[in-house]
Amino acid sequence: MQNKLAKKYTLEELAKLTNSKLVGDPKHVITGVESLESATRDDASFLANLRYSHLMNHSAAGVVFVPSSYELQEGKNYLVTDDPSVAFQKAIELFLIDQYNQTGFTGIHETAVIHPSATIGLNVHIGPHVTIDQGVLIGDHTRILSHVSIGAGVHIGSHCLLYPHVTIREKCILKNRVVIQPGAVIGSCGFGFSTDASGVHTKLDQLGIVEIEDDVEIGANTTIDRARFKTTFIGKGSKIDNLVQIGHNVQIGPHNIIVSQTGISGSAKTGRNVVLGGQAGVVGHLEIAAGTFISARGGVSKTISKAGKYSGTPVQPLTEHNRQQVHLRKISEYVKRIEDLEKKLSQILTK
Repeated sequence: MQNKLAKKYTLEELAKLTNSKLVGDPKHVITGVESLESATRDDASFLANLRYSHLMNHSAAGVVFVPSSYELQEGKNYLVTDDPSVAFQKAIELFLIDQYNQTGFTGIHETAVIHPSATIGLNVHIGPHVTIDQGVLIGDHTRILSHVSIGAGVHIGSHCLLYPHVTIREKCILKNRVVIQPGAVIGSCGFGFSTDASGVHTKLDQLGIVEIEDDVEIGANTTIDRARFKTTFIGKGSKIDNLVQIGHNVQIGPHNIIVSQTGISGSAKTGRNVVLGGQAGVVGHLEIAAGTFISARGGVSKTISKAGKYSGTPVQPLTEHNRQQVHLRKISEYVKRIEDLEKKLSQILTK
């Protein structure tokens, strides 16, 4: 069970704060949030997917956020909303936000190493053992936690959050409200080499940058390579999971979702609202149309010019892929039928 804070809200207050419709006792007091299985009468919980309605039968939650399509039961408290997950998130923040991202260090820590030419905005927090090189510009209200390394000439906007052990290499640009989770590397060298006639590989210097637009979040241990001579670009509002590799000169459109262990090769380009499922792979120098969904482990080897849902390696339209998978599961049956038909045909021909 999660630790409870001193905060408490009546259901009447909680309904107003989460913009939900209360069905039940307006004076009932809630002091925390929990899963349906673990909740007590003091907790709020939620049911976002009706497939899990059976969990409601044994839940002791003091109130549950439910969709308007849920059939309410007598004697229980509900907060009814069109999107229970979003409303419950507001409740989570009400109870837990004060203990999240808290640190005992404030202001600029004495162990931080900051070049005299760096420009630091108002109300910036810089944690222990941070290194900030020459010419860096950091906007107001940005938080940089311990052991972050920021290279020369980097520009970081306002209200950004960089978690411990993030590396931002030279000249890269982060706009406003960018969140980068621990261990991510922004601006690592693109994987570029020339190979001579004898098979010796010579590194091609990667002298471009990475530019990250407003409201992007980058997951833990994700790497985004700098361009060879121009810009690797991450569009506004895109959300990138942990352990993603984005190659040099890739152009990610606005509001993409890129799930863990996906790899995108150099100079690929995605449109708006593209979704790449876990362990998807994208070949370099191709484009993916806006609104396209690539399922987990999908392999994109050619440009996708028509938005839709795609699956498989190489990817194909999802309905076609699913149909083929059904056939593949029956392959042993098909082989046996063919063998039986061959025997019958052989018997007919030998008569």
